Amino acid sequence: MYGLIDCNNFYASCERVFQPSLNGKAIVVLSNNDGCVIARSAEAKALGIPMGEPAFKLKELIESNQVAVFSSNYVLYGDMSQRVMTTIGALVPEMEIYSIDEAFLFLNGFENIDLNEMGGKLVRTVKKNTGIPVSLGIAPTKTLAKVANNFAKKYMAYKGVCIIDNDEKREKALKLTKIGDVWGIGRQYTKKLEYSSVNTAWDFTQRSKGWVRQQMGVIGERTWLELRGTPCIETESPKSKKTICTSRSFGEKLTTLEPISEAIANFAAGCAEKLRAQKSTAAVIIVFIHTNPFATNQPQYYNQAVMQLSVSSNDSTEFIDYALRGLQSIFKEGYQYKKAGVIVSEISPERPLQADLFDTRDRIKYNKVMGVMDKLNASYGRQKVKIAAQGFDRKWKLKNEKLSPCYTTNLKDILVVKAE
Repeated sequence: MYGLIDCNNFYASCERVFQPSLNGKAIVVLSNNDGCVIARSAEAKALGIPMGEPAFKLKELIESNQVAVFSSNYVLYGDMSQRVMTTIGALVPEMEIYSIDEAFLFLNGFENIDLNEMGGKLVRTVKKNTGIPVSLGIAPTKTLAKVANNFAKKYMAYKGVCIIDNDEKREKALKLTKIGDVWGIGRQYTKKLEYSSVNTAWDFTQRSKGWVRQQMGVIGERTWLELRGTPCIETESPKSKKTICTSRSFGEKLTTLEPISEAIANFAAGCAEKLRAQKSTAAVIIVFIHTNPFATNQPQYYNQAVMQLSVSSNDSTEFIDYALRGLQSIFKEGYQYKKAGVIVSEISPERPLQADLFDTRDRIKYNKVMGVMDKLNASYGRQKVKIAAQGFDRKWKLKNEKLSPCYTTNLKDILVVKAE
């Protein structure tokens, strides 16, 4: 049996943990630069606030309904996610973290245990330990566990746990599940299937295996098998990234080289840090800058510089040097720049490293420096130690006027409790 545990309205729930007065009130969380809605509480959904809608279009609706609005606080959400996953991991023998707010549980060996009781204990413990409400779906396959999770989240009578453990329950659940709500079936396939009168997950399972293979290929066939109770989606092990991109839209339009250089230095250092974390190196660095394509009344400009390193590296100082040289080669005066970024590619394992006969850099020394810097930042906080080119002013930072405090990761933001 598989379980799928999912945090309910995760970003909104994280904000509520530290502001209980928001319980029962509508909450929305905005994307970078406070642009669009990326998360909604159940109350916000009930008001008809759509996902992805620009915040400025919702101003009247938000104000008239006193909707609480937050800038995205990924530091807080990431730490709360880790706390949720740690709690789950202590109660189940094996799990696979699927996303920041979801995890698959492997329940082999639980045949003689009351799964409803076990699931209820898990849901209550996560809520007690972290303050985050979760829902749990249990079924013979991952896809069916997703279906069960949707019912656990939607209907209060399940008390957070829905189990599909026989054909009768499976048939009933699939008949109530729209084909577009099935995990693995995207918008294009939904349209195609609905055109063929496949409107529910049950309709899909009643088509022949050959028909599904012809219409959707092997991926669709796997989904068909999973919905019929045959597990065929294996555990996904974490994979090293083949390319890494660090980029941001600026909180205000930038016209001079200095603040953009500072941003590029930070992006390059961020890419190098990610490479070191996965014990990889990169041989190509790409720097890009562009104006706002939606500001049609302003001059437009986009350009990028591609640089080949002589030796594959993950050294922040070397990345910054290359990236800034690339920026200088493409930067032009007279434009209002909205976004910039750094991409690294041709990623390979950290060892063995192909050297260059003419390379004069003391790589052993710089590797030690990077190692010490990473350890210090891990102990004392992100970017406590950084390269001078990364600067301190950050005029290029994101617009996040409604950012909540980092309650769990910054001592300055820790909650103060007063007792009389």
